[in-house]
Amino acid sequence: MPAPTRRVMLVGSSGGHLAQLCALESWYAQHDATFVTFRTPDALSRLESERVEWAYHPTTRSLKNLARNAGLAARLIWRDRPDVIVSTGAGVALPFFVLGRLFGAVTVYVEVIDRLDTTTMTGRLCRPFTSVFCVQWPEQERLYKGAVNIGRLM
Repeated sequence: MPAPTRRVMLVGSSGGHLAQLCALESWYAQHDATFVTFRTPDALSRLESERVEWAYHPTTRSLKNLARNAGLAARLIWRDRPDVIVSTGAGVALPFFVLGRLFGAVTVYVEVIDRLDTTTMTGRLCRPFTSVFCVQWPEQERLYKGAVNIGRLM
């Protein structure tokens, strides 16, 4: 018997963050998936056959775009009622995790593959709002106690 279809929201910056989310295709293709990312050439190309909502960028040190993305998160989460929100970061993830938890979504954060020695700011900020915190390397388990090592996505 196949697993039930879930409403899934995949949230991440473009570039490497998006590439790691796309590596989950064998999983998200079984569900009703919506991507939230930045309108960039790589995102337009990678997601041409996916349902996408465009977030505001840059997010680094931009309180204006943090507020705009919080509004976007509220609108999309209210409208779509995702069962699961998955993110690989970066800054766009935070408002989706905070509001997602308030609306009862399971939030899954996957720490990026290229950070082995230190935690990421987004990982630290999202962790309190994360149902399951995943890492891709054994070295990352030391940085995030209680994290689930899922192995490399790419």
